[in-house]
Amino acid sequence: MQYQDDIENALHTLQTGGIILYPTDTVWGIGCDATNPEAVAKIYRLKNRNEEKSMIILLASESAIQKYTRQANLKTYDYLKGITTPVTMIYSDAINLAPNIINADGSVGIRVVKDPFCRSLIQALGRPIVSTSSNISGYPPPALFMDIDKKIINGVDYVVKHRQDDQTPARPSMVIRMKGDGDYEILRR
Repeated sequence: MQYQDDIENALHTLQTGGIILYPTDTVWGIGCDATNPEAVAKIYRLKNRNEEKSMIILLASESAIQKYTRQANLKTYDYLKGITTPVTMIYSDAINLAPNIINADGSVGIRVVKDPFCRSLIQALGRPIVSTSSNISGYPPPALFMDIDKKIINGVDYVVKHRQDDQTPARPSMVIRMKGDGDYEILRR
C-alpha cells in the first residue's frame, strides 16, 4: 500500500509543479517534471547549483528517447540492452524539454530506468522526470537515504517513503556521450 501511496503522492506533486526526493536505480534523486521550467528552477535553487550545469532526465523506455532528442540512433538501443548497470547517455539536439534542463550546447543526459518505482512514476506522469543527486552542489552524493542533508529533505515538496530503510550503498550511473556517427565516449565509469 505504501508503494502505491508514494506513486500517487509523488505523481500529484510532479503534476502540480513540485519537486520530490525519490529513490532511483542509482542514488536518491531530486526530481520534477522535466518539461516544467519553473519546477526545474526550484531544483537548481535547492541544490545551490549553477544553472549552466545541466541535470539528467529519466525515461521509462528506450522508445521514448526519440521524443526528447533528434540524435536518437538505433546503435544506442543495442548498446543499452547489453549493459546491466545504469547508464546515462548524453545526446545532442535535445527537444521537448524545459529549456533550463538542456545544456548550453543543446545536449541532454538521458537514462532509461529499470527500477520499478521510477518506471511506474514516469509512466504515470507520461513525461520524463529530472534526476539529480540529493546533495548540495559541491558535496558528494549520499549513498543512503539517512545520509541526505536535512536542507534537501526539508526543501522538497514530497519525500518518497519507499526504500528509505534500504542499506545497500548506491553509486551514480556510468555516463556516456553519444557522437553524431553513432559512436560513443565514456565520460564516467
